[in-house]
Amino acid sequence: MQLPTLTPSSLLSAVEISATAAFALSGLLAAARKKLDAVGVCVVAGLAAFGGGTLRDVLLDRRPFFWVEHPNWLWALLALCAMAMLLLRRRHLALTERAIQWPDALGLGLFTALGTQLALDQGLSGIVAVLMGMITAVFGGVLRDIVCNEIPSAFHDHRPYAVCSFLGGGVMVLAHGLDWSEGSALLAAAGTATGLRLLALWQDWRLPAWRVHR
Repeated sequence: MQLPTLTPSSLLSAVEISATAAFALSGLLAAARKKLDAVGVCVVAGLAAFGGGTLRDVLLDRRPFFWVEHPNWLWALLALCAMAMLLLRRRHLALTERAIQWPDALGLGLFTALGTQLALDQGLSGIVAVLMGMITAVFGGVLRDIVCNEIPSAFHDHRPYAVCSFLGGGVMVLAHGLDWSEGSALLAAAGTATGLRLLALWQDWRLPAWRVHR
């Protein structure tokens, strides 16, 4: 039996689905911690899942937006939120900040790789492609935290976040220049960004803080 060939477009779709699911889960957990109602949970999960990719599509002038082109993802998001709310209510699971960090780190790496690859496919320069990867990866989490009435964690906890995305995007550009296969490049970029973020959390690496002398 011959296995189906994974084309570049289907590979990118698989990465986008995985990244969207990871960030939707992080948004769902953040909304649950804030004890939002059903509408609030769906909105926060949707912003986390689709916010970064939508801004990327606006800047790259890609139409239709990926969630408009694939409306089944919206139904999947609603189903995920409904099932999660029922599960959390019955199980009474304790939701901690650490619980959000794992899917957030995974989404960070996957969206970094995806956004960078899409920009490179349009012939943009390396630095622009890296920035597009950062926007795709970071902006959804920023929207999630703002709606939950928090300073975005990407800006205030001093542990590398956007920096991890930037370095992951750099790996993607380097792999593209070395003519790696698309699958290898996506895996290397996503693994770099996610791995660095998890390592930063584990080792409690900190970026220099702004000091104000009075």
